[in-house]
Order: sequence, then C-alpha cells, then structure tokens
Amino acid sequence: MKIGFIGLGKMGYNMASKLLYHKHSIVACDRDAKQVIRIQKKGAIGVRSIKELVENLPSPKIVWLMIPHQAVDATIAEIVPLLKTGDILIDGGNSNYNESVKRSKDLAKKGIKFMDIGVSGGLVAAKTGYCMMVGGDKYAFNIIEPIIRDMCVPSGYGYFGSSGAGHYVKMVHNAIEYGMMEAIGEGMNLIQNGPYPNINQVKLTDVWNNGSIIRSFLMEMTNQGLQHHPEMKDVDGFIDNTGEGRWSIDEAKKYNVPVPVIATSLDVRLASNKKKNYGTKIVAVMRDEFGGHGIAKK
Repeated sequence: MKIGFIGLGKMGYNMASKLLYHKHSIVACDRDAKQVIRIQKKGAIGVRSIKELVENLPSPKIVWLMIPHQAVDATIAEIVPLLKTGDILIDGGNSNYNESVKRSKDLAKKGIKFMDIGVSGGLVAAKTGYCMMVGGDKYAFNIIEPIIRDMCVPSGYGYFGSSGAGHYVKMVHNAIEYGMMEAIGEGMNLIQNGPYPNINQVKLTDVWNNGSIIRSFLMEMTNQGLQHHPEMKDVDGFIDNTGEGRWSIDEAKKYNVPVPVIATSLDVRLASNKKKNYGTKIVAVMRDEFGGHGIAKK
C-alpha cells in the first residue's frame, strides 16, 4: 500500500521504516529536513510540503499523522482542502479522545474518514513490533488494517469502536503505566533507603524479571536504566508528564470511578520539580529507556 506519513520523530521515523521493511510505499514529510533525508535513504519518497505529499498519493489517499497533539488541528486545517471524499486521515499521536471525536465529526461532513490510533511499544518496537488501539470508521479500518498488521506484533492490535475509542483506551493505558512505574520507583526507593542499601540493584531487577510475578517490560527498562545510570548519580529526578494521566483522572471524576493509584502517581510527577527522591529518578530513567523522553541531569 502507499501511505503518506507526516511526522518523523522518534516514533514516526521508526514506524515509517517498519512499513518500508514490509514493502509498503511511503511518502514522507517533516519540519526537520534531516529526518526526511534519513527516511529517503531507506526507500521513502521524501517531500518538502503537505501539498506535495498529497499529490504523490493515489486515491483513496491515506495520510498518517505522527505529531504532537497540540499540532494536530493546524495540520488538519492545512491538509483538508487537499483531500476528497473517501480519503482517510489517521492521528497516531496521543490526542485527547474528546478532540478526536470532534475532529471525526467535522471531517465526516467533508466525506473524509478520520481514524484515531493509540500506539504503544516504545523505541524497541521498531524491531519487535508495535501495539495499536484503533477507533473510528469500521470500513476505513478494514482498508488500513494491512498497514497496522505489518507494524504490530502478532495479536498486538485491535479495533475498539467508533471515533475516540482508540485514543480513549490509549489514554487509560498510559494512566495504568503511570501507576505501574510509580510502584516500581517506590519499591526501588525502599530498597535504596532500607536496611540493605548495598544490594546490587542491577542483579535484583534482572532476577525479578525472570520468573517473578512482577516481571515486565517496565522492569526490564528499570534494569537497563540502572546499568546506564549507576546509583542514579547523574539523574535529577524530575518526571515529565504528557497529559494522559490528568485526562484519565478527569474522566474518572466524570464517571465517578475511583483511581487512587493513578491520581497519586500523577501527584508525584507534578511535585517532582521540587520533591525528588531515588524513586522519581528511577521513573525518569525508565521513561527515557523505553521512550527516549530524555532526563533532567544533575
């Protein structure tokens, strides 16, 4: 299939590369010309503008946005006049599901199918495969399913319902991630400041990740982070957040659903600009290991 790809950041570049590996044709653009040149070297058609990108696509045109949620509306405003009835526009970033519902309704008036797809798996998914959660028009999903299938691990994607569903479940996914990461950070803080502070934490997290109940991808990332940042001496301890935790808490309040673990984990992140400890350092490093989010250095 031939698909337009807008946004070649950490995730977008790797996703486009994976599609090229599976022999799909990619027309790509990004504000960073160097990223366009990089993907061209892998076989993509690099273009300088959204207009040129659309012109290089057959109908029905399929365009995948992999950009920050703050930039989605401006990009849609630029691309919509270039699209026609039956074309498909995909938002694969972490947009608020309410915005995705509105965008879908607005685009439906012009005959354009809008799909919201939550993408998970981190940087390692470039090799192992992604996990994707899809919302939007079911007919459009059937069209783009081969693209999604080739990017994902076996059984690692699903269609979850009408517009907004994909971004909704991805929002909850990230909120769960907040809580799981906070629990690991708190546990490692207790190890570091408990009665046995000289425990080899690299060995411990490796042991935990082989056969224990708490083995997980996040524990693997903790182990890698401990190796890359011995004793966390170079790590400040500030944990950034991208919004999904707060959105989930807002939804929980709306539907009267208790989420104490998620709420506490968000509070810790928001306070981490001042209240730092070994646990917040662990969480910050974990985020950098799986997502390349960067860490504040001491």
